[in-house]
Amino acid sequence: MLEEKDQTMMEHLEELRRVLIISLVATVVMAGVCWFFSDKILEIILQPVLATGNKMHYIGIMEALMTKVKLSFFLGFLTALPVTLWQFWSFIMPALRKTEKIYFTIFVVVSYLFFIAGILFSFYTVFSIGVKYLLHFGGEELLPMLTIGNYVSFAMMFILPFGVVFELPLAVFILAQLGVIDYQWMVKKRKMAILFSVVAGAVLVPSPDIITPLMMATPIYLLFELSASIVKLVDWLKRRKAKKKALEG
Repeated sequence: MLEEKDQTMMEHLEELRRVLIISLVATVVMAGVCWFFSDKILEIILQPVLATGNKMHYIGIMEALMTKVKLSFFLGFLTALPVTLWQFWSFIMPALRKTEKIYFTIFVVVSYLFFIAGILFSFYTVFSIGVKYLLHFGGEELLPMLTIGNYVSFAMMFILPFGVVFELPLAVFILAQLGVIDYQWMVKKRKMAILFSVVAGAVLVPSPDIITPLMMATPIYLLFELSASIVKLVDWLKRRKAKKKALEG
């Protein structure tokens, strides 16, 4: 019996190893593909700085090359994410019932779309506006010497958390459906959400100025309010369904 249990455990570990290897290979392959588009993507990422009339520099011989490699792997991770999610889905699928498989598949697809939406929203709104705003602090007397490596690292560090934060409405919708949370609970946690948003903004986007973390904190809190509205809608639908059932009974 113990032998069978050990064999099953080893099979699970072997399957998990296969999932991780395929996900890693997919990321590396997509990073190689994204390398050919790195110049075009880099041009888009640099647009907030170039639009202000400033120029980008690199101070190390390898800095431009390593920046493109780093950007390619970042894009490779994003483009290979559906493959990674699918692999983990196939690993979990045998343990799920038919209905759970349908819901989990929808969750995987929607969560990826929300993740990409968060990244795009961050770049084209908060990040672009923030870069232009922060560059104005130098005034006409100071000339910014922006290096490509630091700028791209800052951009990735800034926009990636938005992808994760954009999963909040989906997460609270599922929790509300399961009855774990309700609208009253969300209302009680409003002050804590404000505090968490400010702390998360400071941690996710560390910066000596107060404006940059607040630019991160504001969308996080707005997402909390959106999530609260979603929970309120779920509660209303549940009450309506219960009332309808009571009338039919």
